[in-house]
Amino acid sequence: MGAGHSHGDRPSLGPAPRRLRVLLALVVGPLVLATLVGLVVLWPEGDLQVSGPGVDVERGTAEVQSVGSCRQEAAVEGCQQAEVELLSGPGAPGTAQALLPYGSQAPEVDAGDRIIVSFTAEAPAGEQYAFQDFDRGPPLLVLTLLFALGVLALSRWRGIGALASLAYSLVLIAVFTLPSIMEGSSPLAVAVTTAAAIMLVTLYLSHGLDIRSTVAMLGTLVSLVVIGALGWVFTRIGHFTGLVDEGSQYISGIAAQVDLRGLLLAGLVIGALGVLDDVTVTQTWAVWELADVDPDASVRSIFVRAMRIGRSHAASTVNTLVLAYVGATLPLMLVFSALSLPFGIAVSQEVVAQEVVRGLVGGLGILAAVPVTTGIAALVAGRLVRDRTADGGPSHRA
Repeated sequence: MGAGHSHGDRPSLGPAPRRLRVLLALVVGPLVLATLVGLVVLWPEGDLQVSGPGVDVERGTAEVQSVGSCRQEAAVEGCQQAEVELLSGPGAPGTAQALLPYGSQAPEVDAGDRIIVSFTAEAPAGEQYAFQDFDRGPPLLVLTLLFALGVLALSRWRGIGALASLAYSLVLIAVFTLPSIMEGSSPLAVAVTTAAAIMLVTLYLSHGLDIRSTVAMLGTLVSLVVIGALGWVFTRIGHFTGLVDEGSQYISGIAAQVDLRGLLLAGLVIGALGVLDDVTVTQTWAVWELADVDPDASVRSIFVRAMRIGRSHAASTVNTLVLAYVGATLPLMLVFSALSLPFGIAVSQEVVAQEVVRGLVGGLGILAAVPVTTGIAALVAGRLVRDRTADGGPSHRA
């Protein structure tokens, strides 16, 4: 018996009949097989070779004990140096002198701050350690714990599945996606395999091993195909190179085998997956509730009513997605505004145009997800209602 409640003489949606389960298994089976094959074929071999500036630099964490002027005889005026206690990395545990950035725009480093230091063995004594950034690990850990507690407080036991899904997604990206792309595999192929592997596990882990999760997964899959195809077309006719920021340029210098244009597509596919999950799951659950409330409704009636929900959801989600990408380029847009560039020219700059493509292509994927998922869900839910009505079966939910 599933969780739920009785609606008197009106049949609730129950477990899917065997024929329907077999049909969906025949659809999902090839996807599972293709995903496993993709993981095996594209799995990184661990022999990545990179060379270039910064590759041989080691890093660790340290706590600042005191800050003062540089002690070297040839030190530049204004140069600062910190006495640090090494917490991890080269030389830890121990103490060392670390060079600090200086100048009007340099970050202020005070005693007690936790920082990340780089270590260059070939540098002169006293200059081997240097400030790289602040260590934001502790506050990020606190924020992560607050997030986990919030998810568990709201979703309770189902929140555990959601957190496990998130952890699985991050681990998969860390151990498979990034190393595989760095070794020269097609970023789009890696991204599609990653998205499929994430989708197959997280949807069932977060929302339960039932037919609704399968319907949501099918809707997500179709939408990802739309996003991948549109992204591939418009990154080519738009002459995108992928060399738009320091990170991309640095990667091209130390790992020339990485396809930067494909990397743009990979980010588009993986970035859209989370939003699609939200849309397809919401639409599937909406259809189930509508069919459960009105078991006499036709498939067309269920579809039309669910689409009213879907239109509102899609409009807000597309707006959220586009604004997120606009926000990512806001500092650059301010530069273009200061230079008084015409809007058309500013938007045509690749660093802005790629965010426009991501937002619009992702939006089209969402727009495709709503009717596709709603249609599949309405067909399946309508079939379940008919079966419950014909059998006069028990009142319990799927």
